[in-house]
Amino acid sequence: NSTAFEDTDQETGKLVFVGSKTETALLSFAKENGWADYKQTRDAANIVQMIPFSSERKAMGVVVRKPGGGARIYLKGASEILTKNCTRHVVVERASADKDVQTKALDELSRDNISRTIIFYANQTLRTIALCYRDFESWPPPGVQAESEDEVPYADLARELTLIAITGIEDPLRPGVRDAVADCHKAGVTVKMCTGDNVLTARSIALQCGIYTAGGIIMEGPIFRQLEKQDLLEVVPRLQVLARSSPEDKKLLVDTLRSLGEIVGVTGDGTNDGPALKTADVGFSMGIAGTEVAKEASDIILMDDNFASIVKAIMWGRCVNDAVRKFLQFQISVNITAVIITFVSAVASTEEESVLSAVQLLWINIIMDTFAALALATDPATPQLLDRKPDKKTSPLFTVDMYKQILGQSAYQTTITLIFHFLGATILGFHHSDDSDTQKHQDSIVQTLVFNIFVFAQIFNSINSRRLDNRLNIFAGISKNYYFMGITLIEVAIQILIVFVGGAAFQVTRIGGREWGIGIALGLVSIPLGALIRCIPNGPVERLFIKIRLLPNPQVLPTSAPEADWNSAIRLVRDNLNTFSHVRGARMRASSYVGKSRNARIAPESRVALPSIMTMVPTLIASSIGAGWAPSSPSGLSNPAQFDPSKSSAALWEGKIQIHPDTKPDDPVMHRWGAIARTT
Repeated sequence: NSTAFEDTDQETGKLVFVGSKTETALLSFAKENGWADYKQTRDAANIVQMIPFSSERKAMGVVVRKPGGGARIYLKGASEILTKNCTRHVVVERASADKDVQTKALDELSRDNISRTIIFYANQTLRTIALCYRDFESWPPPGVQAESEDEVPYADLARELTLIAITGIEDPLRPGVRDAVADCHKAGVTVKMCTGDNVLTARSIALQCGIYTAGGIIMEGPIFRQLEKQDLLEVVPRLQVLARSSPEDKKLLVDTLRSLGEIVGVTGDGTNDGPALKTADVGFSMGIAGTEVAKEASDIILMDDNFASIVKAIMWGRCVNDAVRKFLQFQISVNITAVIITFVSAVASTEEESVLSAVQLLWINIIMDTFAALALATDPATPQLLDRKPDKKTSPLFTVDMYKQILGQSAYQTTITLIFHFLGATILGFHHSDDSDTQKHQDSIVQTLVFNIFVFAQIFNSINSRRLDNRLNIFAGISKNYYFMGITLIEVAIQILIVFVGGAAFQVTRIGGREWGIGIALGLVSIPLGALIRCIPNGPVERLFIKIRLLPNPQVLPTSAPEADWNSAIRLVRDNLNTFSHVRGARMRASSYVGKSRNARIAPESRVALPSIMTMVPTLIASSIGAGWAPSSPSGLSNPAQFDPSKSSAALWEGKIQIHPDTKPDDPVMHRWGAIARTT
């Protein structure tokens, strides 16, 4: 029942097995032990029925005809599930030949050794697979109702099995996974492991990854799906590992998280992960090991199948969001200043002319839009972006820090621009002259100075806008952003060129060193002013902004859910409702649709996704991202039944729940679930 095959590795030139990791591991084991060639064995088999893998039965198998008559089914799958259906086991001794293999009935000691073996392997982060078979004298088996000989129900076949072996498959962690999980926790992203593996294997992997931490809960899928809704809402925030889960369990976990107001990201590589990937806010599929179904259901494909890539995606997502905010902080400041000084100067002018000409405004617009977008949007992503908690989905685009900078810089720029527009001649020591040419030249110098002050204020404010928080170092990482440095120098060079060469086109004139010094100095004030604004406490300012409705009041409950959707049932009958809107009287009462609608049950309301940020990471993150680890034990792998597992492992094996041993006794999760965990 294997779909794996042998092919030449392009890098090493050696023959390797290609396919699922379980298949390739078992075939490699057979080849290394010198067993019969897999291809010859597969081609010689007379296959009667194929039983594909199902997440419900956690097993797969094949039925072949025996050369001497009858049939035999071979099964492999979850060890703790298949071993329960076994009544006998193969007895293998050293130096025994294949024809000498005997079977023996399973007794209590044998079952205890099997359980110990499974627990031991699972605690070593090994995926345990049981190999079983059963012989039939005829096919289809007598007394079985089947439509055809290749459609015999699985339940009639998977009983009274003979256990061949319990295999432990190593699927070690890739380097950097633990650090990537730690980065997620630091960034405020909660990682949850949802897997179809054995609960002990899942726990061991979660401990090595750093997913299973104090206060966390481990639970199996069959128990999880039977919880009441209120219990689900209490368990899910603390649930860190969900083992032996089905696709429905994963989808239920995602739905519950979203109903709690979390933003959920799901990773998956298999077809069974499709529902959860589609339900999540963001679905990540694997580009190498992922199936086409998973890729189609996801939003993002990880080309290297590495969890660290998700951390990079979070980091770059925050970088892009910050770039938008930086640009808006800068652009709104320029807009406010430009609009106010243009309006005021035009109204105050007897000739209704603005202090800034149309061509000057065009150059300012180029600075404000094109150059600013290129400069502020090219800051590279840095690990420091992961040092803060994520923003909520409904958090405003403009933060308190941004509002402070926008209002403070706009007020300063507007003030100094209008002061020099109206009092510039006095400040510069110019006196009114009866000579029209002299007076015109003086006015032109003042106008050029005002234009210079405004432009340099924007240039230095763009540097100030690189920082969105209250930290004072606005030059952090500026040496790595060559675009920003280059664009800033280009702006300065073009501004100097405009003043010296622009002449009549920009309505400017050449100015002296004093005027250049005043313009650059007043523009440079934007940087210390920004530092001063950052020193203003956010609390009083935030309360003021809430009072004047610049920010929403977090203490006021919403009167409506803007993200709520229509019930899906309403969308399905939309056309019928549209028809009924034009029907009146007896025809309406006689309609069969009306009778059905009166007797139908009301469908539950669609769940509304409320704000917050969290990522839920399912199975493959823990099962396919690591290398270089080897199991260790006090007695070795040759005789695992002699190793006595800890009480916690034995308790968890009973199929209940487990709370992390480092959880504090006064933790609410201990009060709610501690008794149940202790009884196991």
